[in-house]
Amino acid sequence: MEQTTKKPFWRWGVNRWIVLALLLAGFFVVGTSTLTTPVRPNILLPAEHLTSQPLFSLPVTGDFYFTNTMVTVLLADVLLIILAFFFNRAIKRAIVDGSLVIKGIPGAVEALLEYLYNMTESTAGKWAKTIFPWFGSITLLVLFANWMELIPGVDSVGLLEKAEHGGYAIQNLGANLATLIRTPVTEGGYELIPFARVVSTDLNFTLALALMAVVAVQIMGIRAHGMSYFSKFFFVKTLFKKPIFGAIDFLVGLLELVSEFSKILSFTFRLFGNIFAGSVILFVMGVLLGKFILVPTIFYMLEFFVGIIQALVFGLLTMTFMAQAVQGHGEAPEKNAA
Repeated sequence: MEQTTKKPFWRWGVNRWIVLALLLAGFFVVGTSTLTTPVRPNILLPAEHLTSQPLFSLPVTGDFYFTNTMVTVLLADVLLIILAFFFNRAIKRAIVDGSLVIKGIPGAVEALLEYLYNMTESTAGKWAKTIFPWFGSITLLVLFANWMELIPGVDSVGLLEKAEHGGYAIQNLGANLATLIRTPVTEGGYELIPFARVVSTDLNFTLALALMAVVAVQIMGIRAHGMSYFSKFFFVKTLFKKPIFGAIDFLVGLLELVSEFSKILSFTFRLFGNIFAGSVILFVMGVLLGKFILVPTIFYMLEFFVGIIQALVFGLLTMTFMAQAVQGHGEAPEKNAA
């Protein structure tokens, strides 16, 4: 067997030296300049308005403003459309060339979609082709939405407005630009309203996605069983024939109905809680350990994997609930009394 010798560190590749140089430059720049010292942004649950006047008003929901989370969801949609375009073009090129091999980013997307489809097929069986588009679309959308927090400028570039309480001092940069500096003030301070904020930290987005997923589950159930699908929620066939067991079946059906509504809360707060907590961690670690630039980078890698896991969990649960909805209700055939 050939024995491999470990190269000394001074014979690293060019890419490793570039990364090391950037880390050292970031350490010195952040540590010596007040303009680049991280300032903790405001941590708010509701999304911030980017328009002073509402775009329109609705009777039930009230005024509708354009928020910074809408910017990121639109950006995620655009990125998905671009990815789909290049993926489709890569497939056509592979067919024309006769190689049937997709390389680069489209190849990674193909591997991910193949993995998702295999999971769908093993769970849903013959319904895989119907359920998979929902599974794949939701997973990719949530994945891109979660990864928005890793893009430079998100949560850090925006409008400076007067803070109601406290805030930070600002330093003018010229050309009508300014930056917050790490000097808290008691009155007359400023706060940052970012142009783009991670959409998964907005309850409106996670709730809307949860409602869509649960409604899609019911649609799949109706498509598979017709209106008899609702009998699992209101089971009254044996209520008068076998009063005791019929009452138990009826109560079990009501519990099934409650569980359907609980799925909305579970979907909503699981995704929101994990991504919102990750954003807070990035804010805090960036402020506390901003000079040690390598440490916040580790938390960015952590959020990278958290974004993948949460997207898979959300999509996988949706697919599993759909597969359960298209299956039979498990009713045993009645036997004639001897």
